[in-house]
Amino acid sequence: MAIHGQDGPTAARNWLAGLQQDIQEGALSDDQRTDLLTQLKVLGRDLSNVKALYNKSGFSVLGHYGFGEFPRRTAREALRCMANALLLIPQTQNYFADLGFLPKAVDGLRLEDNEDEFLLSRVLFLMTYNKTASFEEIADKFHLCDSIIEHIRRHASDAQALDSDPTATSALSETLKLLFNIVHAHPKYAAQLATAVPALLRTVASSSTPSPPLQPPLTWKLNALASLDFSASPEGDNIEASLGSDLPATLDKLISILDETLKVYKASQLDTEAMPLITTLQKINAAAGGGETRQKMKAALLPKDSERDLPLGQSSSLASRLLRITTHPGLGNIPEAVSSLLFELSDKDAVSYIQNVGYGYAAGYLMTHNIAVPGGIQQPSTGKGSVPINPVTGQRLDREPEQPLPNMTREEKEREAERLFVLFERLKATGVVDVQNPIQQAQGSGRIEELEDSDDSN
Repeated sequence: MAIHGQDGPTAARNWLAGLQQDIQEGALSDDQRTDLLTQLKVLGRDLSNVKALYNKSGFSVLGHYGFGEFPRRTAREALRCMANALLLIPQTQNYFADLGFLPKAVDGLRLEDNEDEFLLSRVLFLMTYNKTASFEEIADKFHLCDSIIEHIRRHASDAQALDSDPTATSALSETLKLLFNIVHAHPKYAAQLATAVPALLRTVASSSTPSPPLQPPLTWKLNALASLDFSASPEGDNIEASLGSDLPATLDKLISILDETLKVYKASQLDTEAMPLITTLQKINAAAGGGETRQKMKAALLPKDSERDLPLGQSSSLASRLLRITTHPGLGNIPEAVSSLLFELSDKDAVSYIQNVGYGYAAGYLMTHNIAVPGGIQQPSTGKGSVPINPVTGQRLDREPEQPLPNMTREEKEREAERLFVLFERLKATGVVDVQNPIQQAQGSGRIEELEDSDDSN
């Protein structure tokens, strides 16, 4: 990239030299400093232009303007240069820590400004990957978690801006990425950051859903929610108390997002993309107690009695699509997550789970988790209105189609009888069960007669 006859590395070196000279002489105006930093920011997007420049001394120049007493527009351009360097040149993360910029960045995050929030959250997000920085000591001293929580609450209180102001959306996204990394890299802060759960859920309810739904900024919100422990939030035993009137709208939005997600994404995409959404619903269910929230989730996600005219999983409802995911071949994560959600919505009770989804869908999950199946559960049960239900398929018995037995020739009947005889003898020989072969039993009771060779009946 040539700049006014200079190649990119040469231009970058000259501009950085101009800034270094300004530190010594103070000869540049604020506009000139900002312009040089802007040009350096553009060139800094290409590693080849700045790799040789951003040693410790060169990087310190950026920090001088980013955290010094300069107009915010000048400081922000310097912070953008630093963010590019931290991303492209990992060694600069060590410089950032060694030069004392980390406490300045954490302290600066207290500013209630979307541009500053965006830049400082991004810089701190990148610094969570550095293992040498005294991250926890500085985070404690300058109350990093408090700043993150306050920014989330600020955005939740002005939801319209999240739909109309791209800067606000980007700022919240960077803060949520920072939150996610802190929880995973520094788990000691998970409980403190969980106090942001109500505000986070409110941002989901009050902002529009993108199409297709699982894309930023929604995905950052769901990732953050999935990483937090709802029970550690205020009044965590009853999340309805902490969210109040916002919870129904939040839950409606999440269920609507799930419904749309299952319609527009391929099964292979769901295995990773939909996991934070399912996890968030699980956490709401676990924290909601036995109130209206859980009943609403059961009504939306478990099969309704009206679906039992067919075997469960064959209708087009959201509940049926969830059931089909649990048995979809080739998926690794999402079947287990969905099965867990449905089991938890069944109050973690094996009998209720089987009655809700049918033994055919429940058996694999129960066996995998060593959950005992009560005796007699595979006998027909009754649903609401005392209608007998097939326990395996979940279908009403009076709606099952009659299956006429196929016509068999005498030879086919004899071969089938021989096959069954052998199977029962093998089963008896295993010693697992002690049964009398039903064919022998029938012969002993006189219910089987030897056919004459001339009998050619079918």
